This record gives sequence, C-alpha cells and structure tokens, in this order.
Amino acid sequence: MQVDLLAGTGYRPLALPRTQPTLLVFDSGLGGLTVLARLTQACPHANIVYAADDAGFPYGRLSEAELVARTLAVMERLVERFHPDLAVIACNTASTLVLPALRARFGIPFVGTVPAIKPGAMATRSGLISVLATPGTVARDYTRELIGTYATAHHVTLVGATRLAGLAESALKGEPVDDEVVRAEIAPCFIEAHGRRTDVVTLSCTHYPLLLERMKRLAPWPVTWIDPAPAIARRVADLLGPAAPLLPPESTAVFTSGGGLSAPLRIALAGYGLAQVTIEPIPLAA
Repeated sequence: MQVDLLAGTGYRPLALPRTQPTLLVFDSGLGGLTVLARLTQACPHANIVYAADDAGFPYGRLSEAELVARTLAVMERLVERFHPDLAVIACNTASTLVLPALRARFGIPFVGTVPAIKPGAMATRSGLISVLATPGTVARDYTRELIGTYATAHHVTLVGATRLAGLAESALKGEPVDDEVVRAEIAPCFIEAHGRRTDVVTLSCTHYPLLLERMKRLAPWPVTWIDPAPAIARRVADLLGPAAPLLPPESTAVFTSGGGLSAPLRIALAGYGLAQVTIEPIPLAA
C-alpha cells in the first residue's frame, strides 16, 4: 500500500520515554477499524482514540471545499479534547485532499493513506491493475499523478464504487448485505484484454477490507488484494518509536453523531478493543 510518508515535513520519530503516546485514528465512519486492528498490534503501548465522523458520512457527498472545512472542524475538536501525539487519517477520500491543510493547522504528525498505485505496479504480472476506491478518490488529481509516476507501463482501471463503503458499514453492524450488490460493485475491477486478466486490485478505501473475504468469494477469478493497513501501522510504529508503558493502554471510540450505535455495532467495536464509546456531537453544517 502506498502510504503518505510525511516526505518533506521534517517529522522524526517521537521521543516519548516517560509517557505513553496517544494515537488518534480518524475516519468518516468504520473503515478505519481495519487500520486500528493493525495499529494495536504494531503499537501495543499506545493509547488509541478511534474517531468516526459518522455525522459527515459518507464524505463522497461533500464538495472538496466542504470536505476540507469539515475535516478541519472535527479535528480541531478532537485535538483539543484528546491531545494526540500523532494522528492517522484512515480515509483515502480525505487523505488525497486534506493533509496539507491539517499539517498547516496542527503541530502534530499526520499519517495519511493514498491509493496503492506503486505497490500494485510492483505486484502485477499481467500489467492490468484495478484501483477500487470511492468516487471522490477516483476523481482526485493526486490519484492520477500517482499513476503517472508509478504505473505508466501498466493499464490502470479506476473503479469508483458508489455503495461499497456503506455496505461495509452495514455488514459490521450485523445488517444483511446482498452478495449480488457486492458482486456488481466489484465487477468493473475485473478486466480481460488480449489474453490477459486483472491480477491486482488495490483496496483504496479503508472500509473495503471489512468485506474482503466476501469479495474474494465473489470475484470471478483470484487476484492479489492490497490492503493499506499493514503499511500504515509500520509507518506509525516508526514515528512513535519505542516507549515503556506506565499503565495498560486505553482505547476509546468517539462518534460525531452516534445515530447508528446499535447493540451489534457496540459488540463489534468491543471486538476491536473499543468497549468505551463516547459521543462528541458535531453536526454537519447545512
């Protein structure tokens, strides 16, 4: 997975020998849980705040200006309340647009997630790569710049799935998800041309790994699926550096609405170590 590596920002591993770092994981909804699961393994000493801007979900309905303003407003509240040492933007749609504004506003490191074009180009044998993303990520110039930089020798298909993130949220909440709808969402990823087939699909939305086993089952043929979470976790662990925990780490989930906090979802959150759930009301501006 191509992860924003903070190039040119001057960030160095944090020196935190006497305290346990607080790590903020931010997403528009529940997709960042796929990143959280890897972070808790890579950074077992860190206190983690998982923040889901469910009042703004899905971010694809917002204009670019609205998305920047929304993310800054929510992050302002979260930083003020939780004082994180580092923040992960576990959302491709936001990362491809908002990271410069976040770094200009706040004095903490931000690790973002961008489409895995470079790893996809390295992994393909057929030369046919598909980028499964949200429509917002597909539309970004940043995504096309990555293709121009790393994959000019390959054929890259950009697939803007309109329903897949919502389906992933429904599945995590224990709600029924129709296999045929998922099949239709991923079908454009699978290309056959001149005796070759797509052999790499990059999951360029952190929601999508929540449906990975289902997508593998529904795929018309086997491919390599590239999940962003492991690379993000490695980068965060490098930045945080070693720390000796003074107390057992704590994890908290924060929602900006909480309207969908059903009993099955609370059980699912507990499975990610998020038994403590709180609401920080931040309504979406009209």
